[in-house]
Amino acid sequence: MTLDRQEALARARSVVVKVGSAVLTTPEGLNLPVLRDLVDQLHRLARAGRRVTLVSSGAVAAGRTALAGTELKIEGVSGKQAAAAIGQGRLMREYEDAFAAHGMICAQVLLTRDDLRSRARFLNARNTFGRLLDWGVVPVVNENDTVAVQELKFGDNDALASLLLNLVEGDLFVNLTSTGGVLAENPLAAPDPASIPLLESIEDIQGLDLDSLCGGKTSVGTGGMYSKLLSARRAAQLGVPTLILPGREPGILDRAFGGELAGTWVRPAGRHVSRRKYWLAYQSEPQGLVRVDEGAALALCEQGRSLLPGGVRAVEGGFGPGALVRVFAGERLLGVGLSNYSAADLRRIMGLKRHEVAAVLGDAHYPEVIHRDNLLLDAAV
Repeated sequence: MTLDRQEALARARSVVVKVGSAVLTTPEGLNLPVLRDLVDQLHRLARAGRRVTLVSSGAVAAGRTALAGTELKIEGVSGKQAAAAIGQGRLMREYEDAFAAHGMICAQVLLTRDDLRSRARFLNARNTFGRLLDWGVVPVVNENDTVAVQELKFGDNDALASLLLNLVEGDLFVNLTSTGGVLAENPLAAPDPASIPLLESIEDIQGLDLDSLCGGKTSVGTGGMYSKLLSARRAAQLGVPTLILPGREPGILDRAFGGELAGTWVRPAGRHVSRRKYWLAYQSEPQGLVRVDEGAALALCEQGRSLLPGGVRAVEGGFGPGALVRVFAGERLLGVGLSNYSAADLRRIMGLKRHEVAAVLGDAHYPEVIHRDNLLLDAAV
């Protein structure tokens, strides 16, 4: 158990580190001692030959602090986006100064989901990150809150970090939190709860009572333990382990890489999905829902088949062809996939055999509703 963790830490060469607002900020503003201690540790990781990508929240919180002495109010979406515009520069200035103290350069990268949804733009972003990392530069990544509209948002930086694992071909995900790891009890209900040292599988994550353990979102950020476990589950599907650590503790990265069993270690899945299928499943939010019968569920989950029109029993939503949809059998989520058909056409052909589909739609139709190459089972959505 211990060797598994320490061997993975020792072998990791591309590390994605995510730090949230709850770690980086205080009521007075950015927590500069924590930020500088983090950069000191990232410098040591890089000096040891690792490629480091940092996902950092804190722009909105920094902007809020800058406005604290004024009469200006941060209200609504536009107010939050304006605060991010003010705070992002302040945040990067602190990172630049901290890295420069070690003779290192960092690069600001602001993303929206739309930047990764297009395959061409995804590949271009991958090339840019690759060049930065080849140069020994640390990309400091944040969601572009200033321009992102709701349908193009990642939701939180935990989700963004899980997508970056694919982009930079990460082999380790470190999530720095305001707690000691994944807690065994809700901290709002139990004083000083112990952390869970090991989650051995995706099934272990699914088996947690997330509603009682996670206790909702934190006050300064948009995430919480629920989103961290969701991103860890996604990373596990990609074959990447996750280490959830108490980010405010001095030297926590040094200690963890040095052998201290701090935080929670989430093992990767034994069989992991391809990077292409991972991108397909998580590059956008599902636009609808398809319900299938138990025969189709068996074919998908046990036999590795594609979803055919005959197995579809219900369609929800108004999606177009090529949209990402959830696939359910009853109330059980099977996965997500790209639908070859619009919701309107799928309602016309659901339950039909192949020759019956041709009679309804003509010869210009697909044999599958979702091809198995475009289907990810057990998706963390």
